[in-house]
Amino acid sequence: MNRANFHTIDSITHLWETLNLPRGALKSVNIPDADTICLPSSFKIGHLAQASITLTALLAALVHAQRENLTFMPQVTVPVRHAVLEFKSERLLTINGKPTPSAWGPIGGLHRTSDGYVRVHDSFPNHRAATKKMLGLAEDADREAVGRAIASWKSIDLEDAAVDAGAVVAALRSFAQWDDLPHAKAVADFPIQITKIADSPAGIPGHLAAAGGTERCLHGLRVLELSRVIAAPVAGRTLAAHGADVLWITSPNLPDLPSIDRDTGRGKRTAQLDLNRPEDLEKLLELIDHADVFLQGYRPESLAARGLSPAQLAAGRSQDGKKGIICANLCAYGPTGPWKQRRGFDSLVQTCSGMNVSEAEHFGQTDPPAKPMPCQALDHASGYFLAAGILAALYRQIREGGSWQVDVSLAGTMKYIRSLGQYEASSEFRWDADSTEGVPEEYLESRMSDFGTLKAVRHAATIEGINVGWDIMPRPLGSDEPSWL
Repeated sequence: MNRANFHTIDSITHLWETLNLPRGALKSVNIPDADTICLPSSFKIGHLAQASITLTALLAALVHAQRENLTFMPQVTVPVRHAVLEFKSERLLTINGKPTPSAWGPIGGLHRTSDGYVRVHDSFPNHRAATKKMLGLAEDADREAVGRAIASWKSIDLEDAAVDAGAVVAALRSFAQWDDLPHAKAVADFPIQITKIADSPAGIPGHLAAAGGTERCLHGLRVLELSRVIAAPVAGRTLAAHGADVLWITSPNLPDLPSIDRDTGRGKRTAQLDLNRPEDLEKLLELIDHADVFLQGYRPESLAARGLSPAQLAAGRSQDGKKGIICANLCAYGPTGPWKQRRGFDSLVQTCSGMNVSEAEHFGQTDPPAKPMPCQALDHASGYFLAAGILAALYRQIREGGSWQVDVSLAGTMKYIRSLGQYEASSEFRWDADSTEGVPEEYLESRMSDFGTLKAVRHAATIEGINVGWDIMPRPLGSDEPSWL
């Protein structure tokens, strides 16, 4: 679908109506400075940021209206500049006045091959080690040595070899080259897929009944999150901003990413479980049994062997008249198609899908012929789309019952932003920020955390008469007990 003529309000309306939500709620949308060109990118990042955050906040307000039995919808406001800032939130966070360390590893980024370029992702030590092993290099090999080894490979050959080697590598392609791939045709045109997977009673469960007054829109909603990096954690952080009890489960066997975890951990309690230990897996299943939402950011079917697939979890809820569960999945390339099991991250999807090449062409850049977007727009938009899908499923669950599966992918979000068209090279990019200095104070919050004084971007959405934001500040992973409030 070509959406190049869409204004921001058109995108919000299209997303809302395609999700089969009540059209009257759109009257509550307030989007200041919509369609302002903000970041230096040919892609419509401001448009996407304002639309995706507004969609999520409007759904939170709709759920609030349902549980409080309101006859009106409170107004939802999302300024475009604030939305764009939130798309860069992990880059704009400081602790005790100092920015957090970069998440990028020492060997990652763009490398020249014998016939083009590839991008290597190495934020996690295991991926970095796998790349060096695949290239036949020692563990202490530096970026220059990695570059020399990569130079003898063909781009596609190295990309394919990385799949089995446990490395994360993407070949640089143009849009035309991406479109020729069978997988490109498997990516859904609409970025949020919602499927009913089991029957269960309709209605608002007791622990989500009317909270009264200005209580948070999602107060009492239990969200169990298994995730890493940005996209899925942004979904959990967004639900937490609207009052959900988000319990973020991580593995004690995996490293943290301070520059990202401090930002996306706002609003969440954090516990650790080792799913290789039977007692910890049993504890996780117990938590899921009392959760409203199971949110996970791993590859499709990777948790099924542990009894954690949507079908398995929904089957457990179909017994004894239990309320259904919402299973939300975030992956790189989507739940169908030949690439569905591939590892991927925002920067890799930008590279392999043609976005980097097109961005470079729009800016007249030829060496290298690849230019990344000025923020992780696919990650952030996918996070908001996933949160929106969860709340759209919750709305349907309240009205018709059932367990629901929600699927969002970075590739699907890429396809959506591409469908919005691109700005011309002569466009005037009017606003950007690379640090908190110069950012309007009303867009920031300064709070004490376990790491010191945290200064970061507030949530960009406000809801009339409702408190929106985070009460819990970041803590070291595993600081809380794995239990519901």
